[in-house]
Amino acid sequence: METRTNIDRPSIATAFNGKDRNAFLFGWNPQAELWNGRLAMIGFLAYLLWDLAGYSVVRDVLNLIG
Repeated sequence: METRTNIDRPSIATAFNGKDRNAFLFGWNPQAELWNGRLAMIGFLAYLLWDLAGYSVVRDVLNLIG
């Protein structure tokens, strides 16, 4: 059984357009989709923490309707 110490991977993970996946680029590109997902996760977590603190916007809106 042979073990490889050197794995054939580039030093920077690139996207389909050949640029760094973590680069903050403007426009319609794969990096924008990654950043959109990351910021959406941060926003969702922030809302959950805000809701747990007792400041629920959704609960207040539903109480006004019902």
